Amino acid sequence: MCDFSNETLDPNQEWFVDSPFVKKFVAHVRERMKAQPDRSKLVDELRPAFTELMNAKDWLPEEYASPDETSGMGGGIGQYALYRAADGSLTLFSLVIPPGSSTPVHDHLAWGLIGLYQGTQREQVYRVADGDPDSGRAHLELSKDVHVDTGEFFPLLPPKDDIHRVTTTSEEASISIHLLGNDTGCVVRHRFEPETSRVKAFRSGYSNLPCDEDDAAD
Repeated sequence: MCDFSNETLDPNQEWFVDSPFVKKFVAHVRERMKAQPDRSKLVDELRPAFTELMNAKDWLPEEYASPDETSGMGGGIGQYALYRAADGSLTLFSLVIPPGSSTPVHDHLAWGLIGLYQGTQREQVYRVADGDPDSGRAHLELSKDVHVDTGEFFPLLPPKDDIHRVTTTSEEASISIHLLGNDTGCVVRHRFEPETSRVKAFRSGYSNLPCDEDDAAD
């Protein structure tokens, strides 16, 4: 077991899950973020703690494990903030994708870890072969097309493997847990159309809270 004994309470943190286990996990992550500036090494150091989080099955509330027909992701996909730092440096959230639904092709623009908590998925990972996403056009090439099982997880270290589309392949909704080094739902990211090479500004939002007015402005 990882040592989560040095938990400290910080008024500049927002909690949406009342779980001592999750709070200790986040405290551990924040401690390691301060001690390890190399994000590649940090992600490796966080693997044991993230494995424990993925294996524990009693901390995610049902309301954050259900689809959302009104979400900014479309397709009934629910994105629920579980924790976020007030300075935007860290967020933990669940992403619920109904059977047969797919996310748009999108990026994250942050280091992190993404793991499958429930169900199975197909993940298609892309790379920019030509163009610049910020210009509104980018030609993508498919670099990976893999099956993901419950309990599996992978790191994000942009630009490597940061652009993907995920489809639920199980009969039940898939639930992935994201630990990312930004306020993912409220930052402006990129939504890609591989068939046309078009790229649009994209803000997924959260199903359980609005973004701040300043963040929500285009």
